[in-house]
Amino acid sequence: MTKPRVAIFDFACCEGCQLQIVNLEEDILKLIDVVDVVEWREAMSEQSHEYDIAIIEGSITREEDEHRLEIIRSRAKILIALGACAVIGGVNKMKNNFDFNEVRQCVYGKDGQMQHLNTERTKAVDEVVQVDFKIPGCPINGAEFAQIIRSLLVGKKPFVPDYPVCVECKAKETICRYEYNQICLGPITRAGCGAPCPSAGWRCFGCRGMAENPNVDAAQEVMTLYGLTVDDLKQKMVLFNSK
Repeated sequence: MTKPRVAIFDFACCEGCQLQIVNLEEDILKLIDVVDVVEWREAMSEQSHEYDIAIIEGSITREEDEHRLEIIRSRAKILIALGACAVIGGVNKMKNNFDFNEVRQCVYGKDGQMQHLNTERTKAVDEVVQVDFKIPGCPINGAEFAQIIRSLLVGKKPFVPDYPVCVECKAKETICRYEYNQICLGPITRAGCGAPCPSAGWRCFGCRGMAENPNVDAAQEVMTLYGLTVDDLKQKMVLFNSK
């Protein structure tokens, strides 16, 4: 039986999500037994134009990257967006809140106007091409990645929770970060991470993106209870949920 051919590509990102795949250790060996990795710049020098599954890390920030992504999509039977940058645009999307000439000047200084440093509005992968499955997080959860890939290989629809992070906090009996005067995005952010940030004493930063049907009324009640406003919440959403 022919193994599914898998290729992993990166665009604008830190490649931390790919590192989480490497960190699977024994689990990655089990996955490699059932797939044929034909391209993965971070782990191998070989390249291929033939693959069944394309995994994309990173957001799209240049016109030439859109063209490259469209080619990858045309060759892949299944395309997976990996991590916050690919799924929702991630931290990179904060750039969209500013004048791009100002952004180039801030990052590159006097070289900011050079042709090869051109940049456009940051986009998530599904703003350019059709995405079949999404694996959220910054970085991704390695165990969740392995579960999703295994599901796809056996023809099952992968499970990604659509309830908010608050559910996981309550299940772990974690004290709400609002009790510590922190504006937490847990009420509107997609769960599935196990709520590690609130458990470690930090607010939820929203790296998994908003739940598809967030309980806006409940979020409003929380803000009112703690003497805050919706604008206070929106200010915290800029880090991972800029448009």
